[in-house]
Amino acid sequence: MEVKLRTVQLLVRRLSTASDEPSISAAVAETRLLSKHDPEVRLPLAEEGVIPLLSAHLCAGSTASSSVQEDAAASLLNLSIAARELLMSTPGLIDALGNALELPNTAAQHAAATLYSLLCVESYRPIIGSKRPILSSLISLLRAPVSTRARKDALKAVFGVALYPLNRPTLVELGVVTALFSLIVKDGRDGIVEDVTAVIAQVAGCGESVNAFRKVAGVRVLVDLIDPLMGTSERSRENAAAALLNLVTAGGERAAGDLREIGGGEEMVAEMARDGKVSARGKAKAEALVKALESMRSVNRHDYWMGVSNISFDSDDDDHRPSPPTSAPSISNTHSSSGSRIWS
Repeated sequence: MEVKLRTVQLLVRRLSTASDEPSISAAVAETRLLSKHDPEVRLPLAEEGVIPLLSAHLCAGSTASSSVQEDAAASLLNLSIAARELLMSTPGLIDALGNALELPNTAAQHAAATLYSLLCVESYRPIIGSKRPILSSLISLLRAPVSTRARKDALKAVFGVALYPLNRPTLVELGVVTALFSLIVKDGRDGIVEDVTAVIAQVAGCGESVNAFRKVAGVRVLVDLIDPLMGTSERSRENAAAALLNLVTAGGERAAGDLREIGGGEEMVAEMARDGKVSARGKAKAEALVKALESMRSVNRHDYWMGVSNISFDSDDDDHRPSPPTSAPSISNTHSSSGSRIWS
């Protein structure tokens, strides 16, 4: 280990003193390879001060070449596996990653993956989620004509951001719902749909999502996904059921009403809850959604009749009392649900 530590120290010294493009490129490329193939040097590299040297090549105004930017971003991703705390405590690191998301090369992909790695730490989610430019850049990456790998990394990062409930309204405001449902409609590959629906299930857990879902017919899309005749993968069906449950939980009667308005929507959910071939998780989400919808109906009926009982009538005017409704409108109630899984 002593030999490795000396190697690390020499490499960091080379990075800090390199002044021309060839020497900078060689040192950053070596850092990438070393941090990728030798897990034992990741923490020593971070402790010796390599993080700010790498992030400087990703900051706004940097004149680094594309290859240096890509190697620097990949190195930070490797370091994030062992040195998340040191990355988060480095001034300007998060902003540098945000700038890298805008770069027209694979540095954007590596930056998104690094952010997801950091977002695995619960206490970092509100910090990263408070950076609106980063969230906006991640959403833009979902819309961009990028590689599947880059899109998946961006989805993972958005998922990590959405795990913190207070981040969800900001994501919705920045247009994440439209971007996510566009991916389902335009891409449709099982792997992408599974990842996208997992993110949708998290984003659905805020009241602001109701109107956003309406604009893209999101409830209809989710109902179609749980339809067994559509050939959707089991994981996508699970995530779609979880998304509907979270939407109804957060949006109350407005969201429940949107689901009821879909012809056969409730029946589809009930069928999924009864289907013995559905996974345990999917079945549990569907059952919870059925119970939530029925609970809303029950509460509404009680609320309606409580209102009727408080109406006063003259003794000789009984014929004008209202008749019991054949079907009462529903009001909101809450039901707890856990977030959906992704990338186990």
